[in-house]
Amino acid sequence: MVKTKELVQIETEIHAIEKGNLACPGCQLNLAFKHSLAALNNNAIVVIPACCTSVIQGAGKGYGMHVPIFNTAFASAPPVASGIARKLKLENKDTQVIVWAGDGGTSDIGFASLSGAAERNEDILYIMYNNQGYQNTGNQKSGATPRGAKTTTTMTGKTSKSKNIARILLAQDVPYVATANAAYPQDLFDKISKAAKEFKGNFRYIEIYSPCPPGWNIDSRNIVKVGKLANETGIWPLWESINGEVTLSKVSRRYLEKTNRKDPFEFFKLQGRFSGVDNDLIQQFMEDVEFEWKWLKKYLK
Repeated sequence: MVKTKELVQIETEIHAIEKGNLACPGCQLNLAFKHSLAALNNNAIVVIPACCTSVIQGAGKGYGMHVPIFNTAFASAPPVASGIARKLKLENKDTQVIVWAGDGGTSDIGFASLSGAAERNEDILYIMYNNQGYQNTGNQKSGATPRGAKTTTTMTGKTSKSKNIARILLAQDVPYVATANAAYPQDLFDKISKAAKEFKGNFRYIEIYSPCPPGWNIDSRNIVKVGKLANETGIWPLWESINGEVTLSKVSRRYLEKTNRKDPFEFFKLQGRFSGVDNDLIQQFMEDVEFEWKWLKKYLK
C-alpha cells in the first residue's frame, strides 16, 4: 500500500485540482477525485455525466481540474467514453479513459449503458462515487440509497434495499471490480493504480463510498469519521475482485468477524438522515448489511 508521506508528495507534485471550487465544505467526492487523478498521474480523459462533479469543476470561464473533461447527459457517459477509448487505441495512445459518475447516473439512469459497455469489455475505468442519492438536485433517493435513509422523496426513510452495482458487474464477469472509501485514501489510490495499470484494455469498475454533508445531514467536521465508521461497523466493507476471485482489503479484514465491529449506533447518530427513522427500518438496514457479509464470506478467496 502506498505510504501516507508518499501519497502527499505525489499529490503535491501532480497538483491534480486547483484550490477552491464549488464543492460543499467537507465534500468527499472532491477528495476522492483528487486521489484518483493522482493515481492516474493526470494521464486521463474524464467523462462526467450530470452529477455534483458537473458543478464543482469550477465557476466562470475556467475549471479547476487538470485533465480534459467531457460533460455528458445522464445516460450517455459509457458510450461517449467508449468512442474516446477506441479513438485513442487507433492512435496508440496510453491515456486512461475514465467515467466519473454519481450513483444516480450509474445505478439508475445510466445503468443500461453501463451494463452495455461492460458486456462489450470497453477499455474504460468506470468510477462511481456513491453519495447515495441525487445530491446535486436536492437529495432525492436513488437506487443506491440505503434502506432507512431519509431523502426528499423518502421523507420517513427509504423502505427498499439499495442496489449493489459492484455485485451486478461481477455477474457480468468484469475482470476488475472493487469497492473503496474516500476516508481511506491509500487503499483508494492503490486500487485506482491497479485498475489503470494491470487491467488496461479491459472494462474496470470501482465504487467509492462518498458521504455527503448536506444530503446526509452531517457536520462537515465529522465527514471522514462517518466514512471510517462505515468500514469499522461493517456497513461498507472494502474488497476487490480480480477475474472473479474476491478478497477483502487490508483495512476491512478484521471486520470479517462481527465481534470486531463497532456499534452501528455510532454511525447512525452522526447523520440526520437516519434521525427519527422507525427502528424496524434500521433493523432491516442492518439485515441488509449482514446479507452482504454472507455473500462476501461465500466468495472470499
